[in-house]
Amino acid sequence: MTTRHLRQPTLDCAEPRELAEFYRQLLGWVYADGHEETDPAGDDFLLLVDPDRPVRLAFQRSDATVAPWRVGARVHLDLDVDDLDVGHEDAVRLGARPLTGTPEEEGHADDPFRVYADPSGHPFCLCLAGQ
Repeated sequence: MTTRHLRQPTLDCAEPRELAEFYRQLLGWVYADGHEETDPAGDDFLLLVDPDRPVRLAFQRSDATVAPWRVGARVHLDLDVDDLDVGHEDAVRLGARPLTGTPEEEGHADDPFRVYADPSGHPFCLCLAGQ
């Protein structure tokens, strides 16, 4: 058997440039070389990279419908933040939609995360780093 490694998660979406830009700003990452400028033929595939670690996130054009949160099989991203309140404000300002309230509002004050939908509807969590 050959060694296998995860290359990157890829988010299918109708508008890869818009979704990549949301995550670029939210994460503070950069476009991979050759992906910075809008492609006049259409941005069917885009790649973001973490400038500090060997981590990547890709975006691919698709007409598939994103299943609503808690319905059907899905994968979601867990993103670490140093402060849930500041992370919440940043995510909402950039276009995320909260899917849950604060941990206190949800009746689980010790839960170190909140759930959101990105602008394309994919669920993701902001998680308190170190928890």
